[in-house]
Amino acid sequence: MNRRDFVLGAVGAGALAFVAPRILRAGAPISMTVYKESTCGCCKEWIKHVKKHGFTVKVVEMSDVTPVKRSSGVPLAFGSCHTALVGKYVVEGHVPADLILRMLTEKAAIVGLAVPGMPIGSPGMEQDGIVQKYNVMAWTADGRSRVYASRG
Repeated sequence: MNRRDFVLGAVGAGALAFVAPRILRAGAPISMTVYKESTCGCCKEWIKHVKKHGFTVKVVEMSDVTPVKRSSGVPLAFGSCHTALVGKYVVEGHVPADLILRMLTEKAAIVGLAVPGMPIGSPGMEQDGIVQKYNVMAWTADGRSRVYASRG
């Protein structure tokens, strides 16, 4: 699958305007580092999700991911089971890959995105077609937060 087809599949043809042409031309996978505990099965599933959507992933297994969350500025209320770093951004929890791409292409003026908790139906938390409504939150360095997108 080429980069253009991947983007169309990830965000839909109507949303292609969100995708920066530079990323499409580059064709190189986008790298991220995921910090997780070795026993976390849903983290493994989320990693499969982002890999399926074109990211290359370095996994760092830790006994406690809390220090990474703290040093990355993840608000306590946004905590989840894993923390990823991609470019200059932090991705906390089960954030859908298309929204990570949107954040990267928009060059959003935020620290990162988070899906607080572990909502059923979010990437990596799929369960028999059940999808809970959940918000993907964005936060800034000065502590402000807002809903970046809603799903479910």
